[in-house]
Amino acid sequence: MNHPALRVALLTAGGYPYRRDGLSSWCRLLVGALDDHEFHLRTLVDTRTGPPPYPLPANAASAEAVVVGPGARRPGTAGAAEAGVAAVLLCRGLLGDERHGAAMVTDALRRLARLAADDPDPLRDVALAEILLDAWRTSRAADAGNDRIPPPRLGVGDAATAAALLRHACRALAVRLPAVDVAHCVGGTAPLLAALAAHWRDGTPLLVTEARTPLEQRPGEQRLAPPVRAALRLFRRAVSRTGYAEAALVAPMSAHHRGWILRHGAHPATIVTVPPAADPARHPATPELMAGPSLAWAGTRPGPEVHLLLEAFAGVLGAVPGCTLRLLCPDAERGRLRELVQQAGLAAAVRVDAGGDPRRVYAAGQVIVHLPGPDEPPQRIVEAMLAGRAVVGVDTGPVAELLGDTGVVVPRDSPADLAAACVALLTDPDRRAALAAAARERARSRYTPAHLARAYRALYEDAAAPPVRTEPRHEFDLVLPAPLVPVPATVRWLAREPS
Repeated sequence: MNHPALRVALLTAGGYPYRRDGLSSWCRLLVGALDDHEFHLRTLVDTRTGPPPYPLPANAASAEAVVVGPGARRPGTAGAAEAGVAAVLLCRGLLGDERHGAAMVTDALRRLARLAADDPDPLRDVALAEILLDAWRTSRAADAGNDRIPPPRLGVGDAATAAALLRHACRALAVRLPAVDVAHCVGGTAPLLAALAAHWRDGTPLLVTEARTPLEQRPGEQRLAPPVRAALRLFRRAVSRTGYAEAALVAPMSAHHRGWILRHGAHPATIVTVPPAADPARHPATPELMAGPSLAWAGTRPGPEVHLLLEAFAGVLGAVPGCTLRLLCPDAERGRLRELVQQAGLAAAVRVDAGGDPRRVYAAGQVIVHLPGPDEPPQRIVEAMLAGRAVVGVDTGPVAELLGDTGVVVPRDSPADLAAACVALLTDPDRRAALAAAARERARSRYTPAHLARAYRALYEDAAAPPVRTEPRHEFDLVLPAPLVPVPATVRWLAREPS
């Protein structure tokens, strides 16, 4: 079957091709697998960045790290009144119920997207802190009368901080995309806002890949006051709801992500679950290199899971003296991770490696411990399965469903169970080898570039194609969405194809 070559804008938040991490590896794999499509890579950042660490493939027509900033408005722009209306809708919508509140936020974002076509800072002339504070106090008073749990009390200073952060976030609506057939957003509030703006202003179809469950709190936000964090959390969830509702299709990476999407307003007929993928050729199985017992962990950004890992490793050392632990993290986090290791008194048995490629760290371990961070995409678990090592995974997010019965899954927040599982595999080489082979075979049969390309080729075609029919749908229609092409992607890509 011949497939049309499409132009795709791939949007991330500080990611591919300018950063090496799990999600960037997935993006790189996707672009390379669909080499007949033309990709325009855009990642949204707060400050200018250096050149991409990844070599760009031939089908990447352009790549740009777009700095989201205030900028200068076009002369003659007049939108203060409209921006004020949008600000009221936004603030009241964030604190409203799921139905009416979501509609208000969508209306607000549409208005701001129109304004952002001429002004990269559409809320610059609005007293956003006062509007947010008024909406917050009104909501708290209403919640007190209907037995709902009110949001935390918001003071004047916290309102100013929250307003500044929301104003900055809305600047992403001013990002302009090249002329493309599909805007594909991969994780993050800022790229989703940019994709929504292109959808509303230019009619660009929107496809959303949900790889990371939106967080209650982003790294570095611990310093913010609780009401400020609450405002950011409400905003992110509201933008996600709008994105899911406006997208032609939504592609979660697991049933875990699908559940989040459904709970936040997506219609089931628009959802196609596409598991993560990794290239077996880039992640070959290698013989065990270490003569002594060893564990390996590769994380995207060290978070609370590191404390659990180090506590469990202390238990492993008590049962398996001489065991070593190799840790991998981004260069910027290396110093902090070493401090945590030092504080735990484990510096003599732990080695911290910097960089974005986990292969050499996995190769140095006999057992891979997979503790995903709170915002880590499921890419790493597939890479670990392909590494030819037994995997112990903590039951967080999609770990259990992706690993299946080819590894050991332990309860979250239980360092004793994690330590026991590691000790059992370190002391049983036959079981270790059997699990390693089974995990690699599972990954090779389910999570490969071929699977990824087949799914996203169909998703892009369906998202980009005009509707086949225009008459209203009726109650007796199929549950599947009205076909955008003769056979909808939700059926076509799942069908078995000849080898």
